[in-house]
Amino acid sequence: MTRVPLPVPGVLRWGWRQLTSMRTALLLLMLLAVAAVPGSVFPQRRSDPARLADFLAEHPSAGPVLDRLGFFDVYASPWFSAIYLLLFVSLVGCLVPRTRRHLREVRAAPPRLPRRPDRLPVYRTVTLDPGGAPPADPDAVLAVARADLRRRRYRTRPDPGGLAAARGLAAERGLLAETGNLVFHLSLLAMLVSVAASSLVAWAGQALVVVGDGFANTLPMYDSFRPGTRVDAADLRPFSLTLDDLQVRFEENLPSQLGAPREFRADLTVRDGPEANPRRERLEVNHPVSVAGARIFLVGNGYAPVITVRDGEGGVAHSGAVPFLPMDGQYTSRGVVKVPDARPRQVALTGFLLPTAVLDPDRGPVSVFPEARSPRLVLTAFAGDPGQDDLGLDDGVARSVYVLDDSRLTRLLGADGEPARMQLAPGQTATLPDGAGTVTFDGLRRYAVLDIRSDPTRSAVLVSALAMFAGLLPSLFVRRRRIWIRVAPGQGSRTVVEVAGLARGEDVGLPREVTRVLDVVSAAVSAGAAGDATGRAGAPTGDSGSVPREG
Repeated sequence: MTRVPLPVPGVLRWGWRQLTSMRTALLLLMLLAVAAVPGSVFPQRRSDPARLADFLAEHPSAGPVLDRLGFFDVYASPWFSAIYLLLFVSLVGCLVPRTRRHLREVRAAPPRLPRRPDRLPVYRTVTLDPGGAPPADPDAVLAVARADLRRRRYRTRPDPGGLAAARGLAAERGLLAETGNLVFHLSLLAMLVSVAASSLVAWAGQALVVVGDGFANTLPMYDSFRPGTRVDAADLRPFSLTLDDLQVRFEENLPSQLGAPREFRADLTVRDGPEANPRRERLEVNHPVSVAGARIFLVGNGYAPVITVRDGEGGVAHSGAVPFLPMDGQYTSRGVVKVPDARPRQVALTGFLLPTAVLDPDRGPVSVFPEARSPRLVLTAFAGDPGQDDLGLDDGVARSVYVLDDSRLTRLLGADGEPARMQLAPGQTATLPDGAGTVTFDGLRRYAVLDIRSDPTRSAVLVSALAMFAGLLPSLFVRRRRIWIRVAPGQGSRTVVEVAGLARGEDVGLPREVTRVLDVVSAAVSAGAAGDATGRAGAPTGDSGSVPREG
């Protein structure tokens, strides 16, 4: 048996039809959502390189394999881009012919009456007997039907009726459903393009700014930075700001909500550029400040104790505010002070800040309120070997300023042989063991965590989302219906009226609609209103078949 090879053009046409079907587009959309999951599970190289380095160190076997597969750079990986591109091509190939076909349907008049309307899914007929009066005028009957259907937003056109001496009327409504469907999918396509563009040109970062300090929009000033694929340091616009004040208010009166946050408000002085005049701005939660095309959000706050460390030689090795990170609702905060310039040995301090400290018999010092009413600083000290970089700040490995690696450090012990523990109030100084120096708690300042992001495609994404919602409503609630009416003379003075209906998809209201049209015509003829309607509406002769726009 000889095998006949499949023609290449036929295979290509079949593949194109499969790719541009709506079913394939939906499958690709779901596949894209699944493919994006690794981007939120695994650390990404561009957004969190420090966490990625830790992950690779903790998983020496699986890490390189996942890296080769692109799991640490998901949104720029070839397989994610391939799915995205296929989805784009599928939507374009599906929507272009559908849009052309829909435009032809909008411009065209409703289709003519089928030869056998009784074979349509919904069909009703009635024979009207005027009871000795002259037979009803078919044109007058259709005028009544046309007026009623147009009030219900049907497009109408005269129809020959398909029988001798018969008159017909074709009506259609519901094109808005397909319009909404196309608007929804075209908006989805626009959103995909906007999101793809956003991944190229958008950027976001977070910065911790202490009250009284400033911030400049440069990479070194960010604690974390997530650039788009086409974003580099030269693309950052040179704006700057100063955090003048941070006001925080907590609940004090309701016992059940004691300490609950009530208000966060930051006062900024902003410059849109080096030569721009400064302006004052008020930054609040969910009320961002716009500057130089970027938006600044207030996403966090905390305390930064001002600490001065003198080394064993008496020199000031460190002096300044050190941010401590809140751990609970009472703003019990944990922090690290690294003093690489201390001599003769490097010094490190780690411990807790208690904004409103009390002594608990079981747990020791704890904070009972988030506001700084009686702050205390509880610290333990470490020291390295003389002349050694035991803090690891010069070995080229990225390290968090909020985490202390004490593997090469020695914990300093008190006179009782236990780890030295210092509890300081503002203004107090403690002496470090072994002649390592002194530490002074000079005061307390607040800090704000700012989320700064720029996305030129944000407006396009918003408009696309609103258009998707607007297109979804008619596609869900508007029904596509066609109704045909035929009026023909019967025996004697009788008139036969036929009404048939056809819907696209399931439409449980179509039989009721057909029956309603039939009842309207029957009532008009039986009441003798058909002739009056002719006088009011005018005979349909000479109707150009124009199609009113559907609302």
